[in-house]
Amino acid sequence: MATRPSFRDRAFVVRTYDFGEADRVVVLLTRNHGLVRSVAKGVRKAKSRFGSRVQMFVELDVQLYPARNQGRGLATITQADTVAYYGRGIIDDFDRYTAGCAILESAERLSYADGLLFDDISHSLRLLQDATNPTLVLDAFILQATAHAGWGLSLFNCAQCGRPGPHHAFHPQIGGAACFSCRPPGSREVEEATLHIMWLLSEGHYAAAEERLTETTAVQVHRLTTQHLQYHLESAVSSLKIMEQA
Repeated sequence: MATRPSFRDRAFVVRTYDFGEADRVVVLLTRNHGLVRSVAKGVRKAKSRFGSRVQMFVELDVQLYPARNQGRGLATITQADTVAYYGRGIIDDFDRYTAGCAILESAERLSYADGLLFDDISHSLRLLQDATNPTLVLDAFILQATAHAGWGLSLFNCAQCGRPGPHHAFHPQIGGAACFSCRPPGSREVEEATLHIMWLLSEGHYAAAEERLTETTAVQVHRLTTQHLQYHLESAVSSLKIMEQA
C-alpha cells in the first residue's frame, strides 16, 4: 500500500489534551487542510524538540505525517516552527485570555469555513494583544466567522420580511433584526445603536464600532452575538460560560 505523503501548513492550536505518558493530542486549525487532529510525540518531555512551540496563541509552520487511514487516527507532528507569537498581552490578562480561548474554541466548532477562519484568528489575536475591550474583539470574530459559515445576520432590514430599519428587536431564529410585525416570542428588545455596532463588527469596521460603544450597547452586543452563535451550534461554548461567570 502506498504511503500518503507528509505535508506542511500554517496552523493554530485550538485544543490539546495529554495522551499516554509523554505525548499530547493537538487539534490544529490549518490554513489549507482544515481541522487536523494530530499527536505531538514526546512533547511533554523536558527535552522535547518543539514542546514549547505547540501551544495556544502561536501561529505555527508545521510538518505533518497523515494517519494511515484517512478520517481515522491521528496525524503526527514531525516539525513545528514559530511564525508569530500572540501570547504577549493575552496570557497574563484574564479578560484577554478568556476571550482568546473563546475565539479558538469557536473556530474549532465552525471549522468547516477553514481557510477564512485561519486569517480571522490571526487578525483577532493581533487585535486582542492590546485590546481595551477584549469581549468586543471576540464578538467581531464570531460575527464574521458565522457569516463565513453561512449564518450572516440581517441587522438593518427585518430578517423576516425585509422591511427597512432600523428596528429595535432581535431574534437568532429569524436571522437578526425583527420589525414589530414579525418579531417572534422571545425576541430581545435592543437599542438601535446595538444593531449598528454589530453590523460594523461583521463588516470589519472594528475601530468605528469601538468608538460608538457604550456600557449598555457593549452588554447587548455580546449577549446577542453569543445567543446567535449558540443557537446555530445548538450547544454552549464552554469558554463563553467561563467569561460569563467572571
